[in-house]
Amino acid sequence: MRYPPVALLLVLLVLAFAASPALSKVTGVITITRLFNYADQDIPSYITQDNTPLNNPITDEGATLGRVLFYDKRLSADNSISCASCHQQEHAFSDTAERSEGIDGQLTNRHSMRLVNVRFGDETKFRWDESAESLEAQMTLPIRNQAEMGYSGEDGGPGFDELIEKMEDTRYYPKLFKMAFGDSQITEERMQLALAQFVRSIQSFDSKYDEGRAQVDSELDDFPNFTASENNGKRLFFEDFEWVEDEHTPRRRPNARNASTDSFLAARRVGGGFNCAECHVPPEFAIVPDSLNNGFVRPSPPGRGNPVDLNVTRSPTLRDLVHPDGDLNGGMFHAGAATNINALFAHYDFRQPNDDNTNLDPRMIKDGLPQLLDATRQERHDLIAFLETLTGSNVYTDEKWSDPFNERGDLRLQR
Repeated sequence: MRYPPVALLLVLLVLAFAASPALSKVTGVITITRLFNYADQDIPSYITQDNTPLNNPITDEGATLGRVLFYDKRLSADNSISCASCHQQEHAFSDTAERSEGIDGQLTNRHSMRLVNVRFGDETKFRWDESAESLEAQMTLPIRNQAEMGYSGEDGGPGFDELIEKMEDTRYYPKLFKMAFGDSQITEERMQLALAQFVRSIQSFDSKYDEGRAQVDSELDDFPNFTASENNGKRLFFEDFEWVEDEHTPRRRPNARNASTDSFLAARRVGGGFNCAECHVPPEFAIVPDSLNNGFVRPSPPGRGNPVDLNVTRSPTLRDLVHPDGDLNGGMFHAGAATNINALFAHYDFRQPNDDNTNLDPRMIKDGLPQLLDATRQERHDLIAFLETLTGSNVYTDEKWSDPFNERGDLRLQR
């Protein structure tokens, strides 16, 4: 059959859309016979850390269910927010708000951390205070939290059983659970497994760092695709610093109230790097499992949550700390208070230990002395340049990690 030119073009467009998984994003459709690849993604050979438990390997079916759960606002008591409301793909699955917002505009106590590459680390505990023993356990804690997604069963509000009944009444969840687990039963444990599979599937290994690492034998070698500044920043990140015991007199900062200018002994850096890699281990740049508080003890504003929080020991990977446009993917530290990378130096360049901080990581002090990195302006510039090489691009746009629902919040399954 011969088509006129216009009709032929329409036919080709229809065929192109029909053959593309992108159709799911446009129309709110998931084709269950043609799922995205979650289980067998390319991972560089130099990436060896992996916290995936033996009882929950990533499958295409499980991660597809997890994707739907992650973006479904029906999982909040008032149908207003989803996991993705605070973990946004365009910000490396983080939140730009200083403190993340739950249902009814309630502010949570902490900032939502990035979820990129959470699989690739030796740390198995989650949440800033490591109160979740595993990623699986973490997955439904926000749903059960009264201030976050509201299915707590507290103060006359709905409990988790009511959420399951709500899910059973949808057209898609019984089918998706059967696809992932063999039968249509919906349970909290299965929700945890599927959500964890989806979150662990979110990976980013297409950065300038990865391009360079693939060309050398060791991460300590200069990367041929790096500038001199980036290679020097890498050296500063990796190398320990040489120090001497020295008397330090702090300068009074502008507008600082009751700031002490009394002298005290400090471990002043006189050579080497900043030793960042001891806690944020390359090439995954994941936090070490035995890390303690990093010295950030700023209290929350009055009436806005926790007092000084000394239990914070968890940190996300440093990969995709910075957006490809150069901005941060949300604030840093558990309070989201540091809004530019220079704020990192304000914290780590020198931080006199707080007497109340009995949980301070010993790597933050040297022989009981506060560390004084004494970084030059050029060294700061170089380290920032290196940190920016850890940002990829695909994770921000890849549809397999995007919202599967249409603009009306609907979703349809097809074969």
